[in-house]
Parts: sequence; structure tokens; C-alpha cells
Amino acid sequence: QVRLVESGGGLVQTGGSLRLSCSASGIFFSSYAMGWFRQAPGKERRFVAGIRWSAGSTYYEDSVKGRFTISRDNAKNTVYLQMNSLTPEDTAVYYCAALLLGRSWTVVWDEYDYWGQGTQVTVSS
Repeated sequence: QVRLVESGGGLVQTGGSLRLSCSASGIFFSSYAMGWFRQAPGKERRFVAGIRWSAGSTYYEDSVKGRFTISRDNAKNTVYLQMNSLTPEDTAVYYCAALLLGRSWTVVWDEYDYWGQGTQVTVSS
């Protein structure tokens, strides 16, 4: 059974930081690219950041470049999202997702193979 479990969300003030983690089980983690998506109330789910095998292949949505960093630890089957300089516009449920590496890279959420249940991030002004 495949499971992706996010953690690390919470309430933070503007300018603060959070580190999200996503722990994977039931898959050969190294064979998957990993992505972070977010969904704010009333809005569609959108790509935030992605990583293929290593930090040498990372992707970011424009609004988070320079503030967010995605990384992975293949030995721990975990992907991270370090979020700095948070603003209220970052408030959303954050989801991690797994994409089989043999497939074409995509930022479209429903093209990913597996999803976590999400973790809430709330940034107060």
C-alpha cells in the first residue's frame, strides 16, 4: 500500500518559516520525482515545487522562487519543503505527490501517480 504522509504545517506569522516533510512508503522512492502542490480555499490545486533525482533537478513556481527550497533524502524516503518569508498568500493546504521518473516531467497535479492527504499552512498578517 502506497502512503505519502505530510507533516510540518501550522500557523505562522508573515515573514516566518516552516519546513514541510513528506514521508513515503510502499514505493521505491528513488524511482519517483516528487512534487509539492498547494490548494487555497476556492482555488484549484497548483504546483509549488518539484525535484527529480537530486537537488540538481528542481523546479519552482515563480511566486516561491528564492523563498522555498525543495530537497529530498532518498535514504529516508522523505521529501522536504523549506518555506521562508511566508506571506498570507501562501496560506493553503499543501500536498506532496509522486511521479514515476520514467514519465515526462509535469506540473499538472492530476498527472501524478500518488498523493498525500495534505497539511494546512496558515500565514497570519
